[in-house]
Amino acid sequence: MNRQLQFIFNPSELGAGTRGASLGPEAIRAAARAQNSTLFSEYPVYTLPNRNDLLDRPTNFPYAKRIDGVLQIFEGIKTQVKEAIDSGMFPLIIAGDHSSAGGTMAGLKLAYPGKRLGVLWIDAHADIHSPYTTPSGNIHGMPIATALGVDQSDLQKNNLDLTTMQYWNQLKSHSLKPADLIYIGVRDVEEEEIHAMKQLNLRNYTVKELRDRGLQTCIDEITEKLQACDIVYVSFDVDSMDPSETSYGTGTPVPNGISFDEARSILTSMSKLNNLACMELVEVNPCLDNDKNKMAERSFELINSLVKSLK
Repeated sequence: MNRQLQFIFNPSELGAGTRGASLGPEAIRAAARAQNSTLFSEYPVYTLPNRNDLLDRPTNFPYAKRIDGVLQIFEGIKTQVKEAIDSGMFPLIIAGDHSSAGGTMAGLKLAYPGKRLGVLWIDAHADIHSPYTTPSGNIHGMPIATALGVDQSDLQKNNLDLTTMQYWNQLKSHSLKPADLIYIGVRDVEEEEIHAMKQLNLRNYTVKELRDRGLQTCIDEITEKLQACDIVYVSFDVDSMDPSETSYGTGTPVPNGISFDEARSILTSMSKLNNLACMELVEVNPCLDNDKNKMAERSFELINSLVKSLK
């Protein structure tokens, strides 16, 4: 397809509940260097500024922790995604925590105004909480809600101050419609998220379904649905994979995920979509890795395979 790739490193962990995800992009680059790979010298790499300094201070927003800084990260990734696309580049994003994916989707909306966005969200979590429903206040559990522009206010359990509400409304991009969102591997959800998924009729291909029906059958079905959209964005959280096979080097590992080979097959298949506009890998946390830098090493394998397929 002759895509001109641009790597975008987004070393932010403001949205995470554990520390270390901001080191993920460089841990992946270290894994590449350990294998004497020249991949990251073959394509431009743009590293976004971060506001991880805010982690050294108390947060004023208990139900949307550091949302002021997250908004800055959103604006940065949104702008860079649009600039990359406007320059004829294909953005391949390697990010810290998953919260910034909301900014990625806002950037795609900005780059392709009026176009129908399809999203494949490969993750152990639905990430559809809002400050009104969150049990943790961590914004990496909210990016899908920002893209859909939903609050689940009918299940509100947190009373927000005016400033939090104003910041939250700025994060909501309404860049995505529920019918154009597909989940793979979601298996760790709270009551409010289950309610939202049912209410919005969101499709989740469970690990069991992938194996019972056959991975290729499900991939073909997903491909057909995404081809109906104008542009497609694939976001891959490494916690979608089974930690017993890969590594516990991620903020919120969940048992019984997809295998590494299944992940590679899914991503490689999606890379062949003619309407693919952006791909992303997130949530590698070398500080939590139980096997040296294994999660970053496996992630680099996925990225290396992707690059070969995307070209």
